[in-house]
Amino acid sequence: MATKALRQIRTAVRSLNPGAVREAAERPVSVGLAATSSEAHAAMEDFLAPLGLSRRKRLQVFESLHRIGDPGSPRSFDFILSEEGLPDAPDSFPLFADDPQRTVRWVLQERDDLSLALARRFPPFRKPVIGGIIREVSQENALFALFTALPDLLPTIFSLGWAAAEFASDTAVLTVNQIRMAFLIAAASDRPVGYTEQKKPIASIIAGAFGWRAMARELAGKVPFVG
Repeated sequence: MATKALRQIRTAVRSLNPGAVREAAERPVSVGLAATSSEAHAAMEDFLAPLGLSRRKRLQVFESLHRIGDPGSPRSFDFILSEEGLPDAPDSFPLFADDPQRTVRWVLQERDDLSLALARRFPPFRKPVIGGIIREVSQENALFALFTALPDLLPTIFSLGWAAAEFASDTAVLTVNQIRMAFLIAAASDRPVGYTEQKKPIASIIAGAFGWRAMARELAGKVPFVG
Protein backbone atom coordinates (compact mmCIF):
# COMPACT_ATOMS: atom_id res chain seq x y z
CA MET A 1 0.00 0.00 0.00
CA ALA A 2 2.82 2.41 0.87
CA THR A 3 4.50 1.80 -2.49
CA LYS A 4 1.18 2.31 -4.29
CA ALA A 5 0.56 5.56 -2.40
CA LEU A 6 4.04 6.83 -3.23
CA ARG A 7 3.51 6.10 -6.93
CA GLN A 8 0.20 7.95 -6.86
CA ILE A 9 1.78 10.91 -5.08
CA ARG A 10 4.52 11.06 -7.73
CA THR A 11 1.91 10.97 -10.49
CA ALA A 12 -0.21 13.65 -8.85
CA VAL A 13 2.79 15.89 -8.17
CA ARG A 14 3.46 16.04 -11.91
CA SER A 15 0.15 17.87 -12.31
CA LEU A 16 1.38 20.74 -10.13
CA ASN A 17 2.76 23.77 -11.90
CA PRO A 18 5.04 25.88 -9.69
CA GLY A 19 5.70 28.05 -12.74
CA ALA A 20 2.09 29.29 -12.67
CA VAL A 21 2.44 30.18 -8.98
CA ARG A 22 5.70 31.99 -9.73
CA GLU A 23 4.09 33.87 -12.60
CA ALA A 24 1.18 35.04 -10.43
CA ALA A 25 3.55 36.21 -7.69
CA GLU A 26 5.81 38.07 -10.12
CA ARG A 27 2.95 39.83 -11.87
CA PRO A 28 3.71 43.56 -12.15
CA VAL A 29 1.71 45.72 -9.75
CA SER A 30 1.17 49.46 -10.02
CA VAL A 31 -0.16 51.30 -6.96
CA GLY A 32 -1.07 54.97 -7.08
CA LEU A 33 -0.63 57.09 -3.94
CA ALA A 34 -3.06 59.99 -3.45
CA ALA A 35 -2.27 62.43 -0.64
CA THR A 36 -2.38 66.14 0.14
CA SER A 37 1.23 66.49 1.32
CA SER A 38 4.69 65.02 0.95
CA GLU A 39 4.52 63.86 4.56
CA ALA A 40 1.36 61.86 3.88
CA HIS A 41 2.91 60.37 0.76
CA ALA A 42 6.01 59.39 2.76
CA ALA A 43 3.86 57.76 5.45
CA MET A 44 2.15 55.60 2.80
CA GLU A 45 5.51 54.63 1.32
CA ASP A 46 6.89 53.74 4.75
CA PHE A 47 3.84 51.57 5.41
CA LEU A 48 4.23 49.61 2.17
CA ALA A 49 8.04 49.59 2.31
CA PRO A 50 8.91 49.40 6.04
CA LEU A 51 12.21 50.89 7.10
CA GLY A 52 13.34 47.46 8.33
CA LEU A 53 13.65 46.22 4.73
CA SER A 54 17.03 46.22 3.05
CA ARG A 55 17.80 49.08 0.70
CA ARG A 56 17.52 46.75 -2.29
CA LYS A 57 14.11 45.48 -1.21
CA ARG A 58 12.82 48.98 -0.53
CA LEU A 59 13.89 50.09 -4.00
CA GLN A 60 12.03 47.12 -5.48
CA VAL A 61 8.88 48.14 -3.60
CA PHE A 62 9.22 51.75 -4.74
CA GLU A 63 9.21 50.59 -8.36
CA SER A 64 5.54 49.68 -7.87
CA LEU A 65 4.56 52.93 -6.11
CA HIS A 66 3.66 56.14 -7.89
CA ARG A 67 2.66 59.47 -6.38
CA ILE A 68 -0.33 60.62 -8.39
CA GLY A 69 0.40 63.89 -10.12
CA ASP A 70 4.17 63.48 -10.18
CA PRO A 71 5.80 63.87 -13.61
CA GLY A 72 6.09 60.55 -15.38
CA SER A 73 3.57 58.73 -13.18
CA PRO A 74 1.33 56.22 -15.03
CA ARG A 75 -2.15 57.17 -16.14
CA SER A 76 -3.72 54.04 -14.67
CA PHE A 77 -3.04 51.81 -11.68
CA ASP A 78 -4.11 48.43 -10.36
CA PHE A 79 -5.56 50.39 -7.44
CA ILE A 80 -5.05 53.65 -5.58
CA LEU A 81 -4.12 54.05 -1.94
CA SER A 82 -5.47 57.37 -0.72
CA GLU A 83 -5.02 59.52 2.34
CA GLU A 84 -7.90 59.08 4.76
CA GLY A 85 -10.50 61.79 4.27
CA LEU A 86 -9.97 62.34 0.56
CA PRO A 87 -13.05 61.93 -1.68
CA ASP A 88 -13.76 58.39 -2.86
CA ALA A 89 -12.53 57.50 -6.32
CA PRO A 90 -12.85 54.35 -8.46
CA ASP A 91 -10.39 51.60 -7.42
CA SER A 92 -9.34 53.73 -4.45
CA PHE A 93 -8.85 52.52 -0.87
CA PRO A 94 -8.25 54.87 2.07
CA LEU A 95 -5.30 54.08 4.29
CA PHE A 96 -6.87 54.09 7.76
CA ALA A 97 -4.32 55.69 10.06
CA ASP A 98 -5.62 53.94 13.19
CA ASP A 99 -6.02 50.52 11.54
CA PRO A 100 -3.99 50.12 8.33
CA GLN A 101 -4.62 46.36 8.31
CA ARG A 102 -8.28 47.18 7.70
CA THR A 103 -7.15 48.72 4.42
CA VAL A 104 -5.07 45.63 3.63
CA ARG A 105 -8.05 43.34 4.23
CA TRP A 106 -10.27 45.54 2.06
CA VAL A 107 -7.79 45.56 -0.83
CA LEU A 108 -7.41 41.77 -0.66
CA GLN A 109 -11.16 41.32 -0.61
CA GLU A 110 -11.64 43.44 -3.72
CA ARG A 111 -8.45 42.44 -5.57
CA ASP A 112 -7.99 38.79 -4.71
CA ASP A 113 -6.40 38.29 -8.13
CA LEU A 114 -3.42 40.34 -6.92
CA SER A 115 -3.00 38.66 -3.55
CA LEU A 116 0.21 36.73 -4.30
CA ALA A 117 1.82 39.66 -6.09
CA LEU A 118 0.90 42.05 -3.27
CA ALA A 119 2.21 39.71 -0.57
CA ARG A 120 5.46 39.18 -2.45
CA ARG A 121 6.12 42.91 -2.82
CA PHE A 122 4.55 44.53 0.23
CA PRO A 123 5.26 43.09 3.72
CA PRO A 124 1.96 44.35 5.28
CA PHE A 125 0.06 42.05 2.90
CA ARG A 126 2.18 38.99 3.62
CA LYS A 127 0.71 37.66 6.87
CA PRO A 128 -2.98 37.93 5.88
CA VAL A 129 -2.32 36.36 2.45
CA ILE A 130 -0.42 33.44 3.97
CA GLY A 131 -3.15 32.99 6.57
CA GLY A 132 -5.73 32.92 3.80
CA ILE A 133 -3.74 30.31 1.85
CA ILE A 134 -3.50 28.06 4.90
CA ARG A 135 -7.23 28.40 5.67
CA GLU A 136 -8.25 27.74 2.06
CA VAL A 137 -6.08 24.63 1.60
CA SER A 138 -7.06 23.30 5.04
CA GLN A 139 -10.75 23.69 4.18
CA GLU A 140 -10.24 22.00 0.81
CA ASN A 141 -8.48 19.06 2.44
CA ALA A 142 -11.07 18.80 5.21
CA LEU A 143 -13.97 18.77 2.73
CA PHE A 144 -12.21 16.25 0.51
CA ALA A 145 -11.52 13.97 3.48
CA LEU A 146 -15.13 14.32 4.64
CA PHE A 147 -16.69 13.43 1.31
CA THR A 148 -14.35 10.52 0.61
CA ALA A 149 -15.07 9.18 4.11
CA LEU A 150 -18.86 9.29 3.77
CA PRO A 151 -19.18 5.62 2.74
CA ASP A 152 -17.53 4.68 6.05
CA LEU A 153 -20.51 6.15 7.87
CA LEU A 154 -22.53 3.14 6.65
CA PRO A 155 -20.02 0.33 6.98
CA THR A 156 -21.47 -2.26 4.65
CA ILE A 157 -19.20 -4.75 2.98
CA PHE A 158 -19.35 -2.69 -0.21
CA SER A 159 -18.51 0.67 1.33
CA LEU A 160 -15.63 -0.77 3.34
CA GLY A 161 -14.16 -2.26 0.19
CA TRP A 162 -14.47 1.10 -1.58
CA ALA A 163 -12.76 2.90 1.29
CA ALA A 164 -9.84 0.47 1.35
CA ALA A 165 -9.34 0.77 -2.40
CA GLU A 166 -9.43 4.58 -2.37
CA PHE A 167 -7.36 5.22 0.75
CA ALA A 168 -4.05 5.57 -1.03
CA SER A 169 -5.60 7.93 -3.61
CA ASP A 170 -6.96 10.11 -0.81
CA THR A 171 -3.49 10.28 0.69
CA ALA A 172 -2.05 11.36 -2.65
CA VAL A 173 -4.62 14.10 -3.22
CA LEU A 174 -4.25 15.56 0.27
CA THR A 175 -0.46 15.41 0.11
CA VAL A 176 -0.27 17.13 -3.27
CA ASN A 177 -2.58 19.87 -2.04
CA GLN A 178 -0.18 20.41 0.85
CA ILE A 179 2.71 20.70 -1.61
CA ARG A 180 0.72 23.26 -3.59
CA MET A 181 0.28 25.20 -0.35
CA ALA A 182 4.05 25.14 0.16
CA PHE A 183 4.54 26.71 -3.28
CA LEU A 184 1.94 29.40 -2.56
CA ILE A 185 3.41 30.27 0.85
CA ALA A 186 6.91 30.50 -0.63
CA ALA A 187 5.63 32.84 -3.34
CA ALA A 188 3.79 35.04 -0.84
CA SER A 189 6.91 35.14 1.35
CA ASP A 190 9.10 36.41 -1.51
CA ARG A 191 11.08 33.16 -1.62
CA PRO A 192 12.02 31.11 -4.70
CA VAL A 193 9.30 28.72 -5.90
CA GLY A 194 9.94 25.27 -7.38
CA TYR A 195 10.57 21.61 -6.67
CA THR A 196 14.28 22.15 -6.09
CA GLU A 197 13.74 25.28 -4.01
CA GLN A 198 11.12 23.59 -1.79
CA LYS A 199 12.68 20.12 -1.70
CA LYS A 200 13.00 20.06 2.11
CA PRO A 201 9.39 21.12 2.84
CA ILE A 202 8.14 18.71 0.14
CA ALA A 203 10.10 15.83 1.65
CA SER A 204 8.68 16.69 5.09
CA ILE A 205 5.12 16.81 3.72
CA ILE A 206 5.44 13.42 2.03
CA ALA A 207 7.04 11.85 5.11
CA GLY A 208 4.32 13.37 7.29
CA ALA A 209 1.62 11.99 5.00
CA PHE A 210 2.86 8.44 5.51
CA GLY A 211 3.20 9.04 9.26
CA TRP A 212 -0.38 10.26 9.59
CA ARG A 213 -1.54 7.42 7.32
CA ALA A 214 0.10 4.83 9.56
CA MET A 215 -1.38 6.46 12.67
CA ALA A 216 -4.85 6.54 11.08
CA ARG A 217 -4.65 2.83 10.29
CA GLU A 218 -3.67 2.07 13.90
CA LEU A 219 -6.52 4.18 15.30
CA ALA A 220 -9.04 2.77 12.81
CA GLY A 221 -8.33 -0.70 14.09
CA LYS A 222 -9.17 0.31 17.65
CA VAL A 223 -12.53 1.96 16.93
CA PRO A 224 -15.27 -0.66 16.36
CA PHE A 225 -17.69 -0.33 13.42
CA VAL A 226 -16.89 3.28 12.51
CA GLY A 227 -13.09 3.12 12.51
